[in-house]
Amino acid sequence: MYALFEYKGKQYKAEKDATIQVDKIDAEAGAKITIDSVLLVSDGDNVKVGTPYVNGAKVEVEVVESFADKKVLVFKYKPKKDYHRFIGHRQEYTTVSVKNIIG
Repeated sequence: MYALFEYKGKQYKAEKDATIQVDKIDAEAGAKITIDSVLLVSDGDNVKVGTPYVNGAKVEVEVVESFADKKVLVFKYKPKKDYHRFIGHRQEYTTVSVKNIIG
């Protein structure tokens, strides 16, 4: 059984006992979160597709950890104008574990 759900504008595929990296969630490790914006639920034989969401379908996840990804460096430069800029960015993610799919 698997489900496709939407969280913070991005879509993820959830299977039972799988771990997924999503954008940062402001919750402590061990917190349980229920996501009800489920787009599709499949149990092998039956497939339910929502318009846009499946009624009554939920994905229950547990927060494992939050972390920052490796630094991405951006260098901007314009020739002959004495302009250069060096910027770094670290995106923050949260690892969640799928505990149950209700659908």
